[in-house]
Amino acid sequence: MTASVRVAILGSTGSIGRQTVDVIESMPDRFRVVALAARTPSDVLQEQLRRLRPAAVSISEPSSSKKLEVPSGTDRFDGPEGLLELSRRPDVDLVVIGTGGVVSLRPVIAALETGKIVATANKETLVAGGHLVMPLARRVAAPRDGADSNAPLATPLGWLRPIDSEHSAIWQCLVGESLQSVARLILTASGGPFRDLPADALARVTPEQALRHPTWRMGAKITIDSATLANKGLEVIEAHWLYDVDYDAIDVVIHPQSIVHSAVQFVDGSLKAQLGTPDMRLPIQYALTYPDRQPSQAAPADLVAAAQLTFEAPDEGRFPALRIAREAGRIGSRATAALIAADEVAVARFLDGSLDFPGIPRLLEAAIRRFGEGPDQAPDIAALEALDAEVRNEFATGNV
Repeated sequence: MTASVRVAILGSTGSIGRQTVDVIESMPDRFRVVALAARTPSDVLQEQLRRLRPAAVSISEPSSSKKLEVPSGTDRFDGPEGLLELSRRPDVDLVVIGTGGVVSLRPVIAALETGKIVATANKETLVAGGHLVMPLARRVAAPRDGADSNAPLATPLGWLRPIDSEHSAIWQCLVGESLQSVARLILTASGGPFRDLPADALARVTPEQALRHPTWRMGAKITIDSATLANKGLEVIEAHWLYDVDYDAIDVVIHPQSIVHSAVQFVDGSLKAQLGTPDMRLPIQYALTYPDRQPSQAAPADLVAAAQLTFEAPDEGRFPALRIAREAGRIGSRATAALIAADEVAVARFLDGSLDFPGIPRLLEAAIRRFGEGPDQAPDIAALEALDAEVRNEFATGNV
């Protein structure tokens, strides 16, 4: 009998983490959770510890107001270094990155350096650190796959596995294909709740309205990013790094039904797409079980019930965050690091009422102009972390 894959889940109490637990618990013979990490103690984490009884747990920000009862035999790590401890553990085979922020970059690199498979839903990993992560993923993949570590490969995706539904879709479309045969990547976007809202009404939208995504149920940050199309801009940058494709060959199309998750066009003109219900458990499960497929908890796609699938070009006049993100990608990694730090600040300010909806792309553009330009477009981890803090401090309360 094949041994269970031993999994560490960083960000286990968030949306991705909870759904990862759902997937793993549906396949107890294939997977075993050996480590959990969360920012703070919570009832959700306490219940996960009770059910899963992992070998280790990490709390980045221990809170005296909420006590955590750690089972006997479970190692506990407090503080940000705990993420690194879990990522390097010898009893971990696969690390799921469900945490947000640049803080996830060091654990991703640590996991790859120690030979772990990394399944990541963290955008900062590639948006800010793609120039650091992808060469490492290729070096890890090359001796195992018998390939040149300097070549543009699809094979690193066996070791660095995307969980985003769009990047999972492209990955699935590329299985068995050569990257040299790819003409274009096509990322689909639902368009969010304001797809048809006139431009002059966007300044009056509320956080409550923006959080009502028409098809997906996600965390607040990614839901707001979907409403501004900033999320799709970040995915364009991720696609550039994951698949070694030029920005001019990455398109975005609005697809309100969220059935086609993304597509690849090949040099012969043919188009291959991945379709499925809008359920994050599908890309999570594919990242865990690759190259195998297993029965899923998600409902199968029903094309008759869907009735019609429509597509349209994004309106970058009303939603300039998509254009701003693409331009940052062309500038380089310092600009994209400034972009993603500014986006976290802008979304938080919109949610607390100190910034209007159109202010989000205004802040992104200001951050890139203030911090993103310059000759050093391949910063190391320390420089990325310093830049992240600088951008947050600059825009946390005003300046836009």
